[in-house]
Amino acid sequence: MTLPTVLVADDDRSIRTVLTQALGRSGYQVRTTANAATLWRWVEEGEGDLVITDVVMPDENGLDLIPRIKRLRPDLRIVVMSAQSTLMTAVKATQRGAFEYLPKPFDLKELLSVVARALATPLPAAAPAAPGDPEERLPLLGRSMAMQDIYRVIARLTTADLTVMVNGESGTGKELVARALHDYGRRRNGPFVAINMAAIPRELIESELFGHERGAFTGATNRNQGRFEQASGGTLFLDEIGDMPPEAQTRLLRVLQEGEFTTVGGRAPVKANVRIVAATHRDLRQSIRSGTFREDLFYRLNVVPIRLPPLRERSEDIPILARHFLEKVHQSGLPSKTLSEEAMQRLQAHRWPGNVRELENLMRRLAALYPQETISAEVIGVELAENSGAAEAAPASHVEQEPLAQAVERHIRQFLAASRDGMPMRDIYDRVIAEVERPLIQMTLASTKGNQIKAAAMLGLNRNTLRKKIRDLEIPVVRGIG
Repeated sequence: MTLPTVLVADDDRSIRTVLTQALGRSGYQVRTTANAATLWRWVEEGEGDLVITDVVMPDENGLDLIPRIKRLRPDLRIVVMSAQSTLMTAVKATQRGAFEYLPKPFDLKELLSVVARALATPLPAAAPAAPGDPEERLPLLGRSMAMQDIYRVIARLTTADLTVMVNGESGTGKELVARALHDYGRRRNGPFVAINMAAIPRELIESELFGHERGAFTGATNRNQGRFEQASGGTLFLDEIGDMPPEAQTRLLRVLQEGEFTTVGGRAPVKANVRIVAATHRDLRQSIRSGTFREDLFYRLNVVPIRLPPLRERSEDIPILARHFLEKVHQSGLPSKTLSEEAMQRLQAHRWPGNVRELENLMRRLAALYPQETISAEVIGVELAENSGAAEAAPASHVEQEPLAQAVERHIRQFLAASRDGMPMRDIYDRVIAEVERPLIQMTLASTKGNQIKAAAMLGLNRNTLRKKIRDLEIPVVRGIG
């Protein structure tokens, strides 16, 4: 029996060595190269059963090589690896025909699992080629593992019109996810229409969604198109779906079931030709239990759930976000600013109740109000204290808080639900522990102003143990005693 052959193209010698050893131990033949030209020659000669390729190579971009490989050998599966851990890398790899995209540094067990799955999975029917690459606007930023998971889910969903439910706190970027699904999906040439349920008076929601006929109600002097008609051929984004009143929920459910609707005051059915992306900051399962949201509608909308993590759960993304926002405001005409290392550490230690939107607004204020080119930690401290300190310092008795055990249980349910819905989650135990442990240590250090001796005493940890956890969890250390 001939062993499957894996072709590896990566200009990093250490990665080639690691993959040669790991794939060899797993029963594969391996051929490696540091450039795209050799990989292409092997493909032309009929070599290999699977390709693993880096994106940035000395002679050619690995993403540009994918369409040529797929035209010549459509049965050859391709796995893309990249240190350019952006949404666009994942989208381009998927749309050009890659079987899977893995960000660097990659998990070796996961890569071996992808290789086995790729070789065992029957090839789907060829999809029509995308009409050119989508514009690289980087609507979502971050290199954290949580964001990498979201990038890969969005990339997979660009080839299908599945209904998506985006859940996340205010300011996390739910509309950005909806726009990414539209801009890089099949309906990119159609309209993107958004409606915020919380901003529309209850009595007008049905008219806003489905339109109305002339004379349907007092003041209806003309026929008006609703958002479903306006979004025909494109995407309809239903923001804050948890605030939709019951009567509108019933009509929306009927549209999802039957694929058509009638205008308010109308009789002739209108075909609904839209992809729906819904979003909410609420726990809709709790709303179902309280009787304010229909369970059957929830399951119609929650075909593919995407949870956007709050910024405090991905503080490693704060530097890239802050620099991006500072560059953005500089391009709009405000002075160029940079952040000192200590200032960046203060940002990473903050809780960010307003999430990414709060961070963006802070960067705008810094660029507009402060004359110095380099922003110090003291300036950050003043800004954060003035704009959110009062809320963070409020006594616990005045703040409605979710019990820790309940919050952890909710996150675990989401991890397991994502796995059941075809988006495998790995290392759930380690991820849940890290989500609790990292902010606990980070906030304790912030409260002691970086004094590790005091922080260790507060946490009940040995000082050496605390230092090891700070190092392992890559927690930014605020300068101070200890």
